[in-house]
Order: sequence, then structure tokens, then C-alpha cells
Amino acid sequence: MIALPDIHYINNSLPVDGKSSSGQDDLSTLIRECMAHSRSAQKKLYDIYAPAAYGIIKRYMFKDEEAAREILNDSFFKILTKLDQYSFQGAFEGWIRRIVVNTVTDYLRKNIKDAPVHKEVQPEDAFVNSSSVETLSHKELLQVVQTLPQAQLAVFNLFVFENCAHKEIADLLNITENNSRWYLNDARRRLKEKLAGK
Repeated sequence: MIALPDIHYINNSLPVDGKSSSGQDDLSTLIRECMAHSRSAQKKLYDIYAPAAYGIIKRYMFKDEEAAREILNDSFFKILTKLDQYSFQGAFEGWIRRIVVNTVTDYLRKNIKDAPVHKEVQPEDAFVNSSSVETLSHKELLQVVQTLPQAQLAVFNLFVFENCAHKEIADLLNITENNSRWYLNDARRRLKEKLAGK
């Protein structure tokens, strides 16, 4: 496994293709070199995809730098050891993203306690007016989202950014579907209150 350099760059999307700046498609060659255990190819793959992968992880683990770096390490260990499972069909970036999100949810599953939810959050209480969101910069919006408690943050990210249904979220985090819905509504309610206070 390659050593991980310090990463401070945070981005929410993976590179859109595997092409070099010259436009030549060299992703397949790079993947095959990684599968042949070329350390320089592994480092190159890491250098290309780690910043964006780290950005995805930081959306979930904003308050825990140590856990974020551990998840990044685990993600790239899985990516580099499972490259033979990539079929060269579909977007490589999507394949990486799925591994990263699964690694994050594996970590969260161990740390989120699925206590029964008692208080109901009504949908109208959780409705966030889009005009209040539109006045915020992307960075300001992320700062507000990152104030959410861990469970609400995880469900919100999976629902909004990964387009997961509540059944899938429940399976990923080992919680009930009802609690997934409650965490999402509670996240929206908290965001509504934060945005109203801005």
C-alpha cells in the first residue's frame, strides 16, 4: 500500500473522465498497471482520485479529521485490492465513489446508535425554503450542513448527495426505515432553524 500524503483539498465530485490533459484515454492502462502492482501507477491513481474521494468523506466526517483519514486509507486499500472487480464498463469514477461511500457507511454503522425515535417531526416543520438556501454560497451551505449531529448528517448526505432511498439508507447504516425518515426530517428541521438564524 502506498503512503498517503497530506490532503487539504476538499471537493464533492470525482474527476469526470480518465483522460490525460492531451486528451489520450490512458485510464485503462493506468488501472492495468495498478493491477500489476506498479507502485508508481498506484501513486498516480491515488493522486488523481484521492482529493475528490476525501471531499466526499469530509461531507460525512467534517468534525473528525482522524476518522476521515482512516476512511480514506481504507477506501484506497479497497480500491487498489479490488481493481480486478472493475469491469471496464461504466464510469470508473462511479465505481470509486461507491467504494468510498460504502467505506464511510461501514464506519458510521459501527458508530451510529439506532435508538427508537419518539418525537415526530412533521414535514411542514422540516420544509426548507429554497430562497433562503439560494442566498448562501456553497461553502456557507456546507458549513450549516456540517453542524448536524452524526446520524442526521449521514442520512442527509446519503439521501441528498447519493440519491439513496430510505430502505437503502436503512440497510447501509443498520437502522430502521422509519428512523431514516426521522433523521432526514430532523436534519431538515435543524437546517431550517439554522438558516432562519442567519
